[in-house]
Amino acid sequence: MKKDTKKKVIVVGSGFGGIAAALRLKKKGYEVVLLEKHSDLGGRAKTFRRGKFIYDGGPTVITAPYLFEELFNLFNKKLSNYTKIVPLDLWYRFVFHDGSSFDYSGDEKKMTDEINKISKNDIQGYKKLISFTEKIFNKGYLELASEPFHNITYMIKQIPALLKLRSYQSVYKLVSSFISNDKLRRVFSMHPLLVGGNPFTTTSIYTLILFLEKKWGIHYAMGGTGSIIKALEKLMSEENIKILKNSEVTEILNENGKINGVKINNKENIKCDYLVCNSDPPNVYKNLIKSKKNYGFWFNQKIKRMNYSMGLFVYYFGSKKQYKEVAHHTICFGNSYKEYLNKIFDQKVLSDDISYYLHRPSATDPNMAPEGQDAFYVLVPVPNNLSGINWSNEGEKFKEVVLNKMDKTVLPGIKENVVSDFYLTPDYFANELSTLHGSGFSIQPRFTQSAYFRFHNKSEIFNNLYFVGAGTHPGAGMPGVLSSAKVLDELL
Repeated sequence: MKKDTKKKVIVVGSGFGGIAAALRLKKKGYEVVLLEKHSDLGGRAKTFRRGKFIYDGGPTVITAPYLFEELFNLFNKKLSNYTKIVPLDLWYRFVFHDGSSFDYSGDEKKMTDEINKISKNDIQGYKKLISFTEKIFNKGYLELASEPFHNITYMIKQIPALLKLRSYQSVYKLVSSFISNDKLRRVFSMHPLLVGGNPFTTTSIYTLILFLEKKWGIHYAMGGTGSIIKALEKLMSEENIKILKNSEVTEILNENGKINGVKINNKENIKCDYLVCNSDPPNVYKNLIKSKKNYGFWFNQKIKRMNYSMGLFVYYFGSKKQYKEVAHHTICFGNSYKEYLNKIFDQKVLSDDISYYLHRPSATDPNMAPEGQDAFYVLVPVPNNLSGINWSNEGEKFKEVVLNKMDKTVLPGIKENVVSDFYLTPDYFANELSTLHGSGFSIQPRFTQSAYFRFHNKSEIFNNLYFVGAGTHPGAGMPGVLSSAKVLDELL
């Protein structure tokens, strides 16, 4: 499509995908307007402040920081002049039900030592697993992550290579073909949970995350992930991208098979030539587009057959006691694994035998908490709202389950040391982030919901509607949503 400086693009939503899309389209010469429902930018990556405690809303594991660098480089600027991103030496500390632990890092000597502590017979299998995931990474990420998948012919061409890389297997099954120890199988198969998938059903393509971490490491933005949002907001302002906050899109206007604008706050209409949604695609198609006469039988079937990611219970809390021995990122496994995940994804019931991710940013950045204190959030996978769980009744009870579990594992005495706290449930994701069924990551990353089979970056229904973010190709996670904006460079 020929560039036309008079063409107007509206970007709905200011998560990382929406911001990246706005910047890339501005560079291409479009007039760009960014609309955000809330009073601050960031979407899932917004920042919460409670007194002197600073909490990142959601994404905290920064991989592939070059994707942020690219956005500043578009305008001959440097990310380092806007915010500071530092590498972490210890990536994750895994803590098992029996109290044993595994320190996960990019240091291969230390990794070998850690594996040897648990199962020396799996050292060679680990090396073979990493070698195999490099092949998946080269194909699935380097070659395909920023390529459009709206053409079935292009998808068919990829199938032989994907089959050779065993993409028909689940992440857990692929890992288990290299690793025999149950604890290590959990360690190396948990990554789909970071993007909304069940390791037992997520396509093994997502083991590429293992190698992606090896290639670029895991980083932290000083001041929290929200500092990157601030940096990007400043860049957008400098480049004259119009940002409208407190502007919720309540309807997408269309006529004769074409989007012609949006309605804001049920009042004002804004016209556009192109619309880019950094908003959950199934929610957009179900709730924001009122007339569905263009959908057709097969598209309606596609929406109906989708499996949605789990929900999230996120508990933010400050501690008057400092837990200096607790790592920046800790993942605690419950007693069960497959059974626990089955309760979340299939049975859709709550369990007391929880696994959880604990974020302690003050381990790296003391400014996230008052002096001598700690800021935390704990993220627990829970069923999405298809479960029918009434979180108004269950929220406080589940918070106690989480507190008790942490008190007995990595944060002894925490119940007496909490000085500031609040929590978010799937209801927050449904109501405030507009995800269908309160899912944490839109649709699951199964093979039948990947690439061409996800919601397309270029709408299947309207030729001037586009999507970026977790629900479209290539998927959730920071590298995924930032790469989805790169797809627009090919499409628009």
